[in-house]
Amino acid sequence: MTAEFQAASDSTGQIRLPRQLRRQQLVYSALRVFSNQGYHVTTMNHIASAADVTKPVLYQHFKSKRDLYLAVLDEQIDEMVKQVVTPLYATESNRARVEGALGAFFEFCRTCPQSYRLIFESDIQSDIGVQDRLNRLHHKIAEHIAGILGPNAGLGHAEAVLLSRSLTGMVISATEQAIKNGASADELAQVERLVFRLAWGGISIIDEDWQ
Repeated sequence: MTAEFQAASDSTGQIRLPRQLRRQQLVYSALRVFSNQGYHVTTMNHIASAADVTKPVLYQHFKSKRDLYLAVLDEQIDEMVKQVVTPLYATESNRARVEGALGAFFEFCRTCPQSYRLIFESDIQSDIGVQDRLNRLHHKIAEHIAGILGPNAGLGHAEAVLLSRSLTGMVISATEQAIKNGASADELAQVERLVFRLAWGGISIIDEDWQ
């Protein structure tokens, strides 16, 4: 183990990690607790216990429970956006782009249930900070889609963003409804296929050159 990654112990025997590694540990622990218990029930003591640190250590990194929650939400949203938009740039086939982006979104929902719950099932969605971040999620994905949709379909940027926001909203809404209704893995896969048919069917007729 190299010196820069070695962790020291303080006078209480608690492991001292480099600041960035400690912050990541706290965010990961907070994700597990917030996604399982919700924001209102969770306390900083719960998170400190899950991370095996003292509460003062939490406050060295985050000024409040809300500050910590928003930091966790930021990280999960950034990861979702990254996974969803990557397939858009991996091929020249527009059908494959749409199919890949949708597949990445559904894969995120299946394999990252804690992140999904934090983003889409938050018990403080009325919080302005949470709302801003959800809007940013929609906007970021829509901007990436619009950047490809516009030039291919002969649309202006504003029109392309509008259509992309509508597409993003439709996909997320359908997925939320299916998961809320307790869809099995097979049923969620069927939702994915149906959403793709609807999305691609609409996109492909915007302009004959899109295909």
